[in-house]
Amino acid sequence: MILRRILFAILLLGLAAPARAEPAWDVLREGGIVLFRHALAPGGGDPPGMRLGDCATQRNLSPEGRAQAARIGQAFRERGIVVGAVLASGWCRALETADLAFPGRAAREPDFDSFFADRTAGPAQTEAARRRLLAWSGPGALFVSTHQVNITALTGIFPASGEGIVLDRRDGALVVVGRIRP
Repeated sequence: MILRRILFAILLLGLAAPARAEPAWDVLREGGIVLFRHALAPGGGDPPGMRLGDCATQRNLSPEGRAQAARIGQAFRERGIVVGAVLASGWCRALETADLAFPGRAAREPDFDSFFADRTAGPAQTEAARRRLLAWSGPGALFVSTHQVNITALTGIFPASGEGIVLDRRDGALVVVGRIRP
């Protein structure tokens, strides 16, 4: 009886639990791709009159979203993930997420701009994004800061704010290998 209690206590403390595998992080270590939905920016869509390049007209990251974006970059550094490129939608919240995670590295990439307000642009833009992702050859992982609508079109997954969908390239296709939420 005492031995059972001791074993139970050890299990509760996590001391006897096997090491947790992290297949999504492993794929990133090998030069995979991650599509991150920008960090927390309360609301949905953008206000009327929104203009790219003018953050005052857009829905932007909250203080919590800024902290979330910084944690994303920290998670990559803690795991030793080498990031070869950082691409971002031109929306301020996506660019700021990328810049807070990987300061000074974000490059604007229109293929990952939101098409939330113009769904007719979705199919062509999604195909352009897919081609860009399939062409990635490193070195390092590819980090993309984009929007829910883009990620859902590419993967069928509806990610939370600040969540990453990790992809691998297999036989000319993008394959979802996991979700990460630092």
